[in-house]
Amino acid sequence: MRPGVRAFGVGGPRLRAAGLEALYPAEDLNVMGLSEVLPKVPKILKILIGMRAAAEERRPRVALLVDSPDFNLRLAKYLKKLGVKVIYYVSPMIWAWRRGRARKIARVVDRMLCILPFEEQFYAGTGVSARFVGHPFAERALPSSAASYREALGLPAARTTVALVPGSRPAEIHRLLRPMLDAAEQIRSLHPDVQFVVPVAPTLAESVLRTELALHPGLDVRLVRGRADDVVGASDAALVKSGTVVLEAALMSRPMVVVYRVAWLTYWVGRMLVRGVKHFAIVNLLAGRTVVPELLQAEATPERMAAEIERLLTDAGARRAQLDALDEVRRSLGEPGAARRVAEEIAGALP
Repeated sequence: MRPGVRAFGVGGPRLRAAGLEALYPAEDLNVMGLSEVLPKVPKILKILIGMRAAAEERRPRVALLVDSPDFNLRLAKYLKKLGVKVIYYVSPMIWAWRRGRARKIARVVDRMLCILPFEEQFYAGTGVSARFVGHPFAERALPSSAASYREALGLPAARTTVALVPGSRPAEIHRLLRPMLDAAEQIRSLHPDVQFVVPVAPTLAESVLRTELALHPGLDVRLVRGRADDVVGASDAALVKSGTVVLEAALMSRPMVVVYRVAWLTYWVGRMLVRGVKHFAIVNLLAGRTVVPELLQAEATPERMAAEIERLLTDAGARRAQLDALDEVRRSLGEPGAARRVAEEIAGALP
């Protein structure tokens, strides 16, 4: 659309490969929860100050700020003072907590581009110019059969297969993989032929997971580097940590149970801030009802995990109901082309 455009800022490997002049790596901002954020506050502040200085020196025409509201809304305030047009992609979850942020967003953001269908309506009357552009995951093709994914991963096709998706951060592995493996032992007692598959995020060393696996020598567990979609696609049911990966798993049309544990300080702070939201799993938020079981904190026990997986493996009615609802969630994501619609907004904002 604009062949001469140049971009600088904060970006991960794919943005850097696409030509972004990355002043800072996005990996330095990839933290979640108070216990992870606090030690990195000095580095995060250094990046914020550096980005402000770069913007003042270079005077960009448009800023595209993606997610990360605690960082980006602070940056947006400064950019507006410089006269930079601010486009924000992936709305902060202010509909879940800190709803007063809408007024702040209206002051510092020129255009809010939403990826969840209910967010555009939420912003109505707040002064925020918002548009639902569709979800990037709407681009994804329909999944193949479980047998085809098992073949691709080198797994026996006839065996009961359960995916364990504990997350991409060491803290998540520490809190979630151990109870998942304990649940796997209980599942194996009912299904002696069961095999388990675990995706290893690119940010993790396999040794982090193998330390936990060593405590369960009787389990048949296959580690797969990356390829979380294929791992879920190969499964009859999946235990999935809460987050974006839940929506990825939903688009593979496999029954799942969503689990999450955070540090107790983070949990209690979150409970005080979140108001009026009945679910924490994104598929349940999109459906407006309980589609997949949610096990949070003390509820995320091996016994509960095993029982919910067993229900999905053996109760054909429950399995079918969840799969039908996941199809409904897929349709709610909008039409393919979200990235192009974002690009059109940016191109239209350039002089």
